[in-house]
Amino acid sequence: MGVEAQATNERVAGRTWTVRLDPVGRGRADVRVSCSRPACAAQVLSSAAVGRTAAVEHLKAHLRVGPAPRPTAYCVCRAEECHTHIRPAGPRERPAPWRCGGAIVLAVVTDREGRWWRVMECCARCAAAHPTAKVVATAPAPDRPATGDAHRGGDSAPAPAASRAPSAAAPATTFSSIGPHFSHRAPEAAVPQQAPASGSAPAFGAAPASRTAPASRTARQARPARQRGRRGRIAQRFVPHELRPIALRDELTELGELFRAYQQRAEPDLAVLADLHARKAKAFFAWAEATGETALRLDAQRAEQAAATVRRQHLHRIGQAPDGEGPVVARLLTASAQWDHARAVLAQVADHAPLPGPDARLLVVMLTLRTAQSGVGNLVGQDLKGLPLREPEQLVAQLVESGWLSIAGTVDELIASRPECPTRITVPSLTPDDGDPGPFTFGKKLRPRLSGWAQRVVGDKKLRKAKTEAEVRLLALALATGIDADGRLGAQGRGIELEALASWCAVDPGELPELVDRLTTADWLAEAVVTDTLLTGRLTERVLPLTCPLPR
Repeated sequence: MGVEAQATNERVAGRTWTVRLDPVGRGRADVRVSCSRPACAAQVLSSAAVGRTAAVEHLKAHLRVGPAPRPTAYCVCRAEECHTHIRPAGPRERPAPWRCGGAIVLAVVTDREGRWWRVMECCARCAAAHPTAKVVATAPAPDRPATGDAHRGGDSAPAPAASRAPSAAAPATTFSSIGPHFSHRAPEAAVPQQAPASGSAPAFGAAPASRTAPASRTARQARPARQRGRRGRIAQRFVPHELRPIALRDELTELGELFRAYQQRAEPDLAVLADLHARKAKAFFAWAEATGETALRLDAQRAEQAAATVRRQHLHRIGQAPDGEGPVVARLLTASAQWDHARAVLAQVADHAPLPGPDARLLVVMLTLRTAQSGVGNLVGQDLKGLPLREPEQLVAQLVESGWLSIAGTVDELIASRPECPTRITVPSLTPDDGDPGPFTFGKKLRPRLSGWAQRVVGDKKLRKAKTEAEVRLLALALATGIDADGRLGAQGRGIELEALASWCAVDPGELPELVDRLTTADWLAEAVVTDTLLTGRLTERVLPLTCPLPR
């Protein structure tokens, strides 16, 4: 037990490297593929698809020529304090401690958008904590030193040759100093076959190679071990190996693999996703019946709702009507949740407009949609010149003086700014912080869709040709969010109150009949009737794609 035993127990740091796919420049289609290994040179390719193929092939080449994971390696995920998959529950809470465990594995972690791939030499428990991790190889169990010779006298029998000799599967401890360079095809003749350790399947196209099993030490250890079935994972849950019936366990395992495979698709297929959610709902109901867990039943209900929603979206996209419904309108905003968010933005502006008048109201609507998610956005002069505003410079100056808006520079610089050099704007009341998440709950991907929808309504071609004022455009926004599924004004076609419309458009109720006539002339309204209290009628088929129907 001298220097040799001490060297055997020494832990070495786990290896890690990253292959990235980054844009070359703004407005360009070519991409740069780079690897964090010092011997690998970056390469610029013509498109993201070609770059992604080259990045994956480069990663495969690394996995083929590189050594298998070392059983004595220190988990690299733990060395980095598990920041990659352990997050605190709140801004002032410390992350929960993470215990490493299991065999050392070589895992590949990637983001859902396919922009980077990271290889880690970590423990099996840390690899399982990553939702996108794929285990490429598993290190063999470290050889235990023979204790008989160390504690028995000279009469003891010598240890078998298999126990004294190093394992045939012992991997090398370092990578070659010359790694693979980026190319679409790795030279097969120069790539040695590297087999993964026992118990793991090769991933990312690594070529399998035969491996001779080590000789048994005793007859008792030579008995075939009972093979344990694979442990599935679905919806951040592990499928228990002892779950019965076995068909349910296999179904849950297969569903988890299918969902992960769907996330790697280049293009979505809503019909396939709806079927997966339906199968998940059925399987989770059966799982809840077998275990009696209420959480599983709630997950099953959510999966059932998701299946119905995704199937409806699929039918809308292909232009078919769900059972029992009429012809489908291909709307710019496709889901009822998006329609509710559009109405929430208009209601927020109506309640917190900093300046009076229809021109200021329309400008506040468009600026709110530009900065709704984070309170910060970009603006150019054409955005203001494209709106029917009488004095845009004065309105922006008044918003800045009131404190509702903050701009980087002067008003004149904002008006003169071009798309290649936009002006940064900030709305402090919409900026979230620790105590106030902001008035809106939608994400950053929905914000540009809502802003684009409002631009389409306000900038409608016939409204622009008729040179309609801001109050007419505001009325068009209000009517687009105040119809039923058939396009009739108001809930169930009962009409919209004139007082609410006048308040939203920032005009007197007596001015509404003229605004209604302007919309009728612009082919927005049909069969419009203005009474003392209500506006009834319907929107024309031309503008139905821009509408947000009210809930039934």
